[in-house]
Amino acid sequence: MTNRVVIVVLDELGLTRLPPFYRDPRFIVTLLAACVVLVVMQQWLPPDSPAPWQGSWSLLAAFTLWQPLIEELLFRGLLQGQLLRHPWGGRAWYGVTSANAVTSLLFTGLHFIHHPPLWAASVVVPSLLFGYFRDRHRSLYPALVLHILFNSGYALARMA
Repeated sequence: MTNRVVIVVLDELGLTRLPPFYRDPRFIVTLLAACVVLVVMQQWLPPDSPAPWQGSWSLLAAFTLWQPLIEELLFRGLLQGQLLRHPWGGRAWYGVTSANAVTSLLFTGLHFIHHPPLWAASVVVPSLLFGYFRDRHRSLYPALVLHILFNSGYALARMA
Protein backbone atom coordinates (compact mmCIF):
# COMPACT_ATOMS: atom_id res chain seq x y z
CA MET A 1 0.00 0.00 0.00
CA THR A 2 1.20 3.46 -0.80
CA ASN A 3 1.50 6.17 1.84
CA ARG A 4 -1.52 7.96 0.36
CA VAL A 5 -3.72 4.87 0.75
CA VAL A 6 -2.55 4.36 4.34
CA ILE A 7 -3.38 7.98 5.17
CA VAL A 8 -6.84 7.67 3.59
CA VAL A 9 -7.55 4.47 5.55
CA LEU A 10 -6.33 6.00 8.82
CA ASP A 11 -8.41 9.11 8.15
CA GLU A 12 -11.51 6.98 7.47
CA LEU A 13 -10.98 5.26 10.83
CA GLY A 14 -10.56 8.61 12.61
CA LEU A 15 -6.91 8.02 13.45
CA THR A 16 -5.12 10.88 11.65
CA ARG A 17 -6.02 13.66 14.09
CA LEU A 18 -5.24 13.76 17.81
CA PRO A 19 -7.37 16.71 18.96
CA PRO A 20 -7.09 18.12 22.49
CA PHE A 21 -10.31 16.34 23.55
CA TYR A 22 -9.03 16.03 27.12
CA ARG A 23 -9.61 19.80 27.50
CA ASP A 24 -13.21 19.56 26.28
CA PRO A 25 -15.51 20.41 29.24
CA ARG A 26 -18.07 17.88 27.99
CA PHE A 27 -15.42 15.17 27.94
CA ILE A 28 -14.41 16.03 31.51
CA VAL A 29 -18.05 16.02 32.69
CA THR A 30 -18.51 12.63 31.01
CA LEU A 31 -15.52 11.24 32.92
CA LEU A 32 -16.81 12.60 36.23
CA ALA A 33 -20.30 11.22 35.60
CA ALA A 34 -18.78 7.85 34.73
CA CYS A 35 -16.98 7.79 38.08
CA VAL A 36 -20.28 8.35 39.89
CA VAL A 37 -22.02 5.65 37.84
CA LEU A 38 -19.18 3.18 38.52
CA VAL A 39 -19.37 3.80 42.27
CA VAL A 40 -23.13 3.17 42.19
CA MET A 41 -22.63 0.13 39.95
CA GLN A 42 -20.08 -1.30 42.38
CA GLN A 43 -22.77 -1.26 45.07
CA TRP A 44 -25.12 -3.30 42.86
CA LEU A 45 -22.63 -6.00 41.85
CA PRO A 46 -23.13 -9.28 43.67
CA PRO A 47 -20.31 -9.52 46.25
CA ASP A 48 -19.60 -13.21 45.70
CA SER A 49 -19.42 -13.28 41.90
CA PRO A 50 -15.78 -13.34 40.78
CA ALA A 51 -14.78 -11.39 37.72
CA PRO A 52 -13.86 -13.58 34.73
CA TRP A 53 -10.34 -12.10 34.67
CA GLN A 54 -9.59 -12.61 38.38
CA GLY A 55 -6.12 -14.07 38.72
CA SER A 56 -5.28 -13.52 35.05
CA TRP A 57 -3.40 -10.41 33.99
CA SER A 58 -3.76 -11.34 30.34
CA LEU A 59 -7.57 -11.52 30.57
CA LEU A 60 -7.63 -8.22 32.48
CA ALA A 61 -5.46 -6.60 29.77
CA ALA A 62 -7.75 -8.03 27.10
CA PHE A 63 -10.83 -6.55 28.81
CA THR A 64 -9.33 -3.14 29.56
CA LEU A 65 -7.12 -2.55 26.51
CA TRP A 66 -7.51 -4.96 23.60
CA GLN A 67 -11.29 -5.30 23.64
CA PRO A 68 -11.88 -1.51 23.63
CA LEU A 69 -9.29 -1.05 20.89
CA ILE A 70 -10.83 -3.69 18.62
CA GLU A 71 -14.41 -2.62 19.33
CA GLU A 72 -13.67 1.06 18.73
CA LEU A 73 -11.80 0.37 15.50
CA LEU A 74 -14.68 -1.76 14.21
CA PHE A 75 -17.68 0.20 15.47
CA ARG A 76 -16.76 3.87 15.84
CA GLY A 77 -13.84 3.79 13.39
CA LEU A 78 -15.01 1.63 10.53
CA LEU A 79 -18.82 1.44 10.83
CA GLN A 80 -19.62 4.92 12.17
CA GLY A 81 -16.98 6.44 9.90
CA GLN A 82 -18.56 4.82 6.83
CA LEU A 83 -22.11 5.72 7.88
CA LEU A 84 -21.06 9.36 8.33
CA ARG A 85 -20.15 9.47 4.63
CA HIS A 86 -23.85 9.22 3.74
CA PRO A 87 -25.99 12.37 3.95
CA TRP A 88 -28.45 10.72 6.37
CA GLY A 89 -25.58 9.53 8.62
CA GLY A 90 -24.62 13.07 9.53
CA ARG A 91 -28.13 14.17 10.51
CA ALA A 92 -28.23 14.81 14.23
CA TRP A 93 -30.87 15.01 16.93
CA TYR A 94 -29.70 16.53 20.20
CA GLY A 95 -26.07 15.98 19.20
CA VAL A 96 -26.49 12.30 18.24
CA THR A 97 -25.95 11.57 14.56
CA SER A 98 -27.83 8.86 12.73
CA ALA A 99 -24.49 7.12 12.19
CA ASN A 100 -23.88 7.13 15.94
CA ALA A 101 -27.40 5.83 16.69
CA VAL A 102 -27.13 2.94 14.22
CA THR A 103 -23.63 2.06 15.41
CA SER A 104 -24.73 2.16 19.06
CA LEU A 105 -27.74 -0.06 18.39
CA LEU A 106 -25.52 -2.66 16.72
CA PHE A 107 -22.87 -2.37 19.43
CA THR A 108 -25.48 -2.81 22.17
CA GLY A 109 -27.20 -5.63 20.31
CA LEU A 110 -24.00 -7.64 20.15
CA HIS A 111 -23.57 -7.31 23.92
CA PHE A 112 -26.78 -9.31 24.36
CA ILE A 113 -24.88 -12.39 23.12
CA HIS A 114 -22.61 -12.69 26.19
CA HIS A 115 -24.28 -10.56 28.86
CA PRO A 116 -27.50 -10.63 30.87
CA PRO A 117 -30.16 -8.40 29.27
CA LEU A 118 -29.96 -5.57 31.82
CA TRP A 119 -26.16 -5.34 31.59
CA ALA A 120 -26.26 -5.51 27.79
CA ALA A 121 -28.87 -2.73 27.63
CA SER A 122 -26.76 -0.58 29.94
CA VAL A 123 -24.13 -0.37 27.18
CA VAL A 124 -26.30 1.89 25.01
CA VAL A 125 -25.58 5.15 26.89
CA PRO A 126 -21.78 4.73 26.99
CA SER A 127 -21.88 3.70 23.33
CA LEU A 128 -23.78 6.87 22.38
CA LEU A 129 -21.23 8.89 24.37
CA PHE A 130 -18.29 7.20 22.61
CA GLY A 131 -19.93 7.96 19.27
CA TYR A 132 -20.75 11.52 20.27
CA PHE A 133 -17.10 12.29 21.01
CA ARG A 134 -15.99 10.50 17.85
CA ASP A 135 -18.27 12.85 15.89
CA ARG A 136 -17.50 15.95 17.94
CA HIS A 137 -13.73 15.70 17.50
CA ARG A 138 -13.72 13.84 14.15
CA SER A 139 -11.32 11.40 15.77
CA LEU A 140 -11.43 7.91 17.22
CA TYR A 141 -9.06 8.78 20.09
CA PRO A 142 -11.62 10.30 22.50
CA ALA A 143 -13.93 7.29 22.07
CA LEU A 144 -11.01 4.91 22.56
CA VAL A 145 -9.83 6.66 25.72
CA LEU A 146 -13.36 6.71 27.15
CA HIS A 147 -13.91 3.03 26.36
CA ILE A 148 -10.62 2.02 28.00
CA LEU A 149 -11.43 4.12 31.08
CA PHE A 150 -15.01 2.77 31.30
CA ASN A 151 -13.82 -0.84 31.07
CA SER A 152 -10.99 -0.17 33.54
CA GLY A 153 -13.43 1.45 35.99
CA TYR A 154 -15.77 -1.52 35.66
CA ALA A 155 -12.85 -3.91 36.28
CA LEU A 156 -11.86 -1.95 39.40
CA ALA A 157 -15.46 -2.02 40.64
CA ARG A 158 -15.50 -5.80 40.19
CA MET A 159 -12.23 -6.15 42.15
CA ALA A 160 -13.33 -4.01 45.06
